[in-house]
Amino acid sequence: MSTRVAIAGLGAIGRVLARKLADGIPGLTLACAAARDRGKAQAWLEAEGIVCPLVEPEEFPVLADLAVECAPASVLERICRPMLEAGKKVMVLSAGALLPRPDLIALARERGGQIIVPTGALLGLDAVSAAAEGQIHSVRMITRKPPGGLRGAPHLERNGISVEGLTEPKLVFKGTARDGAAGFPANVNVAAALSLAGIGPDRTTMEIWADPSLARNCHIIEVDSDSARFTLSIENIPSENPKTGRITALSVLAALRKLNAPLRVGT
Repeated sequence: MSTRVAIAGLGAIGRVLARKLADGIPGLTLACAAARDRGKAQAWLEAEGIVCPLVEPEEFPVLADLAVECAPASVLERICRPMLEAGKKVMVLSAGALLPRPDLIALARERGGQIIVPTGALLGLDAVSAAAEGQIHSVRMITRKPPGGLRGAPHLERNGISVEGLTEPKLVFKGTARDGAAGFPANVNVAAALSLAGIGPDRTTMEIWADPSLARNCHIIEVDSDSARFTLSIENIPSENPKTGRITALSVLAALRKLNAPLRVGT
């Protein structure tokens, strides 16, 4: 039986998903989509030759079994709550927006729904999840991004921090993953995902650097646990949206394929 997929947001990530689903992925069907600018989205779908009804997120439960959230974090509730109330699944990319909303996790538990957070732009969540079955002593993440990828972040604007005209790396944040996700909601959902896989957003620490020498988004994770000590490093090529790595959409596709795959590799 095919899983009907709804896409919330037809930006850099949503468009990749729509194309791939329309081309055909075994066991998956593109059921519908939602977009902030419906006229623009409809024009793009027609230009791509993709047949897909555009609806409001509240209509997803009638049409889909799983919704993929790749929209601004501010609309997370509109996407998740109706699906979870119907006992269905939501794949969330705005993991940072989940941290202050434990009620959504409680709703999923109560109604038999599920929230799926894909690996996204980060590697090693399998190892962190495995280590969390034992005791993790510390998790630290260091993110370095081109300044343009951080521009407009609430933490920068609130604290009067400029990333313009930099000639050397600048530390713009140091603190917990919870505060980092709140201060950089479009930039470090990876930190929220890392914290959810491991020891939580208040014990996971992070640094964010604006680095003018970089053309890629770089993340380093350092984990110390009773089962292993490991350091992971990844350099992500930005998508057409400089705040998002190109690998994020591919991670979602990989997670979708696993839903009905006869062979599933990874924890």
